[in-house]
Parts: sequence; structure tokens; C-alpha cells
Amino acid sequence: MKKNILLELQKISLAMFRKNFFGIFQGSISAKLEEGHFLINKKEAIFDDLNEDSLITLYHKRDYRWNGASIDAFIHSLLYQNLPNAKYIAYGMPPFTTAYTLSYDKIVPKDYFGSRILGALDVYNPKDYDNWYERADVEINRYFRENDTKIMVIKGYGVYAYERNLQSLSKMTALLENTCKILYFNSLLEGSRQTQNLFEI
Repeated sequence: MKKNILLELQKISLAMFRKNFFGIFQGSISAKLEEGHFLINKKEAIFDDLNEDSLITLYHKRDYRWNGASIDAFIHSLLYQNLPNAKYIAYGMPPFTTAYTLSYDKIVPKDYFGSRILGALDVYNPKDYDNWYERADVEINRYFRENDTKIMVIKGYGVYAYERNLQSLSKMTALLENTCKILYFNSLLEGSRQTQNLFEI
């Protein structure tokens, strides 16, 4: 395993964990290696303390090593095979973003950076959660291929994102969560103002 890739993954994984993109055992992060294989976290990886034992190298062709890898490994594999610009991929369930998707089918940032950098984002509805993991790899891959975006927000499920470098990936996911947090607090203030207006004489 290349030391520099491990150090980068450790640093960014910790930052994304602190921003609530990852849970303790929930989420996935990977790096594309030489053609034909990639590095991804294992099933029991703890994202604020990634180390060499937390990661596993997989070839796109499945073998015994896949048994210890993240449940998301097949999705990452398919994306690497179909998205030439994907060098790093992450999946997480940031709370404000995920909560927002339960009520809205589009994220329209009201803050400056969200509006300028992210723009409006559609929320993908997976519909039936019972068989989502049987369909997820194909539907996530199709979404990225059919839409000019590096980020996919999925209703009640979380966020998939890819980038050419880890810093950009981290910034993009943090910006999305911050945007949704601002939208949430703005809705509270708007609701409070409307309630206040009802009692004004």
C-alpha cells in the first residue's frame, strides 16, 4: 500500500468524520490505484482512526478479499470502471443533508458558497428501500453517467461523491452539509417569524 495514499485517506477520513459525513461504522471511502484495482475501507473500519488494517485492495473481478470489504465496494468498483475522472469516491450519510431529502426533491442553496459552487441539486428517490441494495450499483452508476455532476444526493440514504483529489472531495461534501444546515436553520427562523406575525397587533 502506498504510504502517501494511506496518509491522505487517514487525514481526509478524519476530517469528514468530524463533519458528520461518516458515522463510526457507516460510510465508505476509496482510492483508485493502478488500472484494474482500488483501495477501500473494510466492513468494520472506524473512520476517525483509519489505518493500514482498516483498508483492503480489491481487483474489479471479485475474489475472496471482497468478503472483508465495505458493503459499498461493488458500487465503487462500477463507478471506477465507468467514470474516468473518478480517482476518489466517498459515500456517507450526513444528517442535515439526509434529513433535508426526506421533505424536498431538490436542494436549492440560499448561501453564497452553496449557490456559487454547488448550485441546485436534484434529490434522487430510490423508492423501495427493501430492494435498494440490489439496484443501487446500477442506478448510481447510471445517474452519474447521465448527469453532469460529481455528487449524487439520495433520499433517505445519503450522498455519493467522486473527485480527482481528496481535498476537493472533502470540501464538496462539507459544503453540501453546511448548505443543508443553513437551509434548516433558515426554515426555523422563517417559521418563527411567521408565528410572531400572527400575534402582532
